[in-house]
Amino acid sequence: MSMKELPTIAQLWFDLDTGAAKAADVIALIRENVALYEKDINAYINLYLDEAEELARSQDSTRYPAGKTPDLAGIPIAIKDNICVKGKPCTCASNILKGFVAPYDATVIERLNARGAILVGKTNLDEFAMGASTETSAFGPVRNPLDPERVPGGSSGGSAAAVRYGGAVAALGSDTGGSVRQPAAFSGLVGFRPSYGRVSRWGLVAFASSLDQIGPITRTVEDAALIYSVIAGPDPRDSTTYPQEPEEMDLTGELKRGVKVGIIKEFFAELADERISEAVQTPFKEAGIDLIEVSMPEVRYSISGYYLLAFSEVSSNLARYDGIRYGLRVSKLGLRETYSASRAQGFGEEIKRRILMGTFGLSAGYIDAYYNTALRYRAALAKAYEKAFSQVDFLLSPTAPTVAYKLGEKIHDPLEMYLGDIYTASNALAALPCISIPAPRKVDGLPVGIQLTASRYQDAKLLEFAHAVERI
Repeated sequence: MSMKELPTIAQLWFDLDTGAAKAADVIALIRENVALYEKDINAYINLYLDEAEELARSQDSTRYPAGKTPDLAGIPIAIKDNICVKGKPCTCASNILKGFVAPYDATVIERLNARGAILVGKTNLDEFAMGASTETSAFGPVRNPLDPERVPGGSSGGSAAAVRYGGAVAALGSDTGGSVRQPAAFSGLVGFRPSYGRVSRWGLVAFASSLDQIGPITRTVEDAALIYSVIAGPDPRDSTTYPQEPEEMDLTGELKRGVKVGIIKEFFAELADERISEAVQTPFKEAGIDLIEVSMPEVRYSISGYYLLAFSEVSSNLARYDGIRYGLRVSKLGLRETYSASRAQGFGEEIKRRILMGTFGLSAGYIDAYYNTALRYRAALAKAYEKAFSQVDFLLSPTAPTVAYKLGEKIHDPLEMYLGDIYTASNALAALPCISIPAPRKVDGLPVGIQLTASRYQDAKLLEFAHAVERI
């Protein structure tokens, strides 16, 4: 597809600040791209272009002193439809939430609004963010703008697709075990997962509460850093948020001398496609960065540990969708029958599979064998990462084991789909910040994601390093 390029946030902010561009003109360009591509791509569940244009014109008429334009004033941003926006439907791409309208703004929305960002629309996703291809949505699958016969990744596939075809300048997604990073990799974009607790989850519909984290999908690392600096920080409404404000960042793009980058031996030893390994490592070798091999045998069990914990939390979190309080209700003669019918019709097959598996893992006879064992594994994995970061500054891996695959290729094989998180689940379990940036070299003409991981709460250092790597 030949999309009309949108400016980056940094470029657009400068043009708006100097008067060289109008926010309304950018919305007009987005409207044009949406008209051309949205029908085929299906990135959005709901669009609010008329409201966006009205707000853009209002901002264009506001005069700020030079250099004083708010960080995101006039910047059109798409929001994944599991993040609450007051007065707008929040579907989570599920029939169970049919008719539900969010009564409040999520913390990240409040912070974006306070800095002048413009909401373009709510993007499509795997139902309740459970999937890796955005094919489980009740609103139909999302297609990859780079090749509409392929998936855009998931679960934040709609957010990635919208940015890729020019339907937004940037987007927010949510990342539980790779759901921001993998679609960014499949779409040739930047996807950043902050340290767990750096960004408030208040107003994010829960998938797995101990893993979920909101993050940006953008075209550059600088743009990801700009959004992160706005949405990050403590929130009294979310007790899991880190109590300190995010650090200042030095985005000069300079590669600091002596930086130590490690590669996890077990990841690269078991990588099926050598071309992806080469695409990920080559830029560092060409820049003269020595790659230090680190052994972490614990990562071999990350998929098992991740899904045991995530499914267990799914079983608990989705119990609230009962057909009584909000969303879809299928009325039957008795209360139990109403519960059963509403959930049977409201949830898709993948959600039901995960609820059943999670409920089994939490059952009285198996909780210690499965859930509690997974908790112990998680603690051991976190210690293994701590040991690795005593030797290196950052860890390098592919974001995904493959490039974007064909629609329908893996949706009917859940185990194959789950294995797609092999490189993104372990660092999520350890609550670490990680980012996916496009590799300079493609495989079969499709983007490859380079994933960089830092120790916990070193988000600023990770963004600085990723920005330098991006410029190599």
